[in-house]
Amino acid sequence: MGRNTRKRRTPLANKAIAASAALALGGGGLIWANFYASAHESNNSAQNQTKAATAQAATISCPDVGQKLTNVPNAARNGVAAELANLDKQITEAYARLASTRQAQTNDASFVQNAIVGPLKEKRSATIDRIRIDIQRVGGTFNSALSQLAACTTQTANQTTAGGTQNNGGQQQNGGQQQNNGGNTATASPSTGQNNGGQQQGNAGQQQGANGQAGNGPAAADFVDITKVAPNVLAKPQKTGNASTGTFTTRCGVNANKNHNTDNVIVAPGVANGAHHLHDYVGNQKVNAFSSNNTFLQAPTSCQNQSDLSSYYWPVVRVQNGTQDFDQNADGGGKEGNVGKILTPVQAQIKYVGSPASKVVAMPQFLRIITGDAKTTTNGLANANAHWSCTGFENKVQLTTQYPICPQGSKVVRTFAFQSCWDGTNIDSANHRTHVAFADPASGVCGNGFKAIPQLTMRLVYNITAPTVQNGVVKNAYAVDGFPEQLHKPATDHDDFISVTKNNLAAKIANCINSGQRCA
Repeated sequence: MGRNTRKRRTPLANKAIAASAALALGGGGLIWANFYASAHESNNSAQNQTKAATAQAATISCPDVGQKLTNVPNAARNGVAAELANLDKQITEAYARLASTRQAQTNDASFVQNAIVGPLKEKRSATIDRIRIDIQRVGGTFNSALSQLAACTTQTANQTTAGGTQNNGGQQQNGGQQQNNGGNTATASPSTGQNNGGQQQGNAGQQQGANGQAGNGPAAADFVDITKVAPNVLAKPQKTGNASTGTFTTRCGVNANKNHNTDNVIVAPGVANGAHHLHDYVGNQKVNAFSSNNTFLQAPTSCQNQSDLSSYYWPVVRVQNGTQDFDQNADGGGKEGNVGKILTPVQAQIKYVGSPASKVVAMPQFLRIITGDAKTTTNGLANANAHWSCTGFENKVQLTTQYPICPQGSKVVRTFAFQSCWDGTNIDSANHRTHVAFADPASGVCGNGFKAIPQLTMRLVYNITAPTVQNGVVKNAYAVDGFPEQLHKPATDHDDFISVTKNNLAAKIANCINSGQRCA
């Protein structure tokens, strides 16, 4: 889980138009608004067009307060993090109420406003005010504009595809999002979508567009036959004479010992179930909401190199084939829409790579990095960093807004390329983003005084029986865990990392990469 706020400055992203949509409630009933904004602009400032709509709301959409908190005094950070976790919990609870009151919504057009959205705004207002008090109590400055982020809206099933609109039975226009992937740059091409209509089905009155074993996704339009997607992986940046061309691989396993929890110590320290979804952990074996830098140093590691105590963790993948897992009745699991059999990767490659433009400096001890955005369904694609593909297709096709349906004999692959530029001072930042950045995708150069560090890349491979899509319904779907209101969209995939080393390993990694060696 992560509040990803560092915006990639890629040529395509600067040109991309991210269309997102949100329901508004007014007068006697539901109206909906299309917001058209640059991928680097807030929906709140965009112009909107409204027209009547009768489709039921599929999910709750709230402004991400954490993205706006870029200057929080250190003395206030734990308190602020706890309040941000409260905001997440409030949205989760509101979504659960939205999903369980379909009949009441049908009978009363004002039900969503009066019973869900209105009370949620009041709770969020009080929480944001407590954030203000926490910051001002220690002498910090609070941006009063944050108080305007209390109000939430709702979205229909048609509106929840981040980066584009979904026409029923038509084409799903995926946001063209470009990313640096260890030198590779990939975009998600438009592909033929499936019917994502808002018809109700099942005893719970779930929308057909939601699909999914728990009724909150993934949907048929979230999947695409990878053999029908045009190649979209772009060329790597050219290496300069000062490039750092080595690699360092650390072997830490696939979490075969099932080290899981639903915490996130980076964004919600001290808060149990702060992620609201389950993570796989490899590397450091004592990571939970209550861990500290001291406990990291005392913990065992799953890595073969016992000097690598770093924590590598990501949301689990589940197959929704009617089965359940150990957490079917638990917070973060089935109680919050994360259902199905948990899949363990068959491969997990963790590799540090260099910069095409310069030498790298060693990562500082306890550096935290989050890549991707767990909330792209409502935030849009500005911070998305999901890469989905299939074995045999990785050098040709990378997807951000759809899960691949792989051909027989091919496996599903998730890859991550973390930010590779560091501000040279901070191991974390208030929004867990502004202390690191992506290099320029065309040149590989770090900007704004940032220094190149070894780029962490991860490749996770899964054996997954290919889903099938029939009449707009997906069967045997698979999906990443996530916040329930994010509807298990593929773009919400994300990855977390805390650098913890001993015996001078961080310097050894940098030296290996700078000298052009292949180390493990």
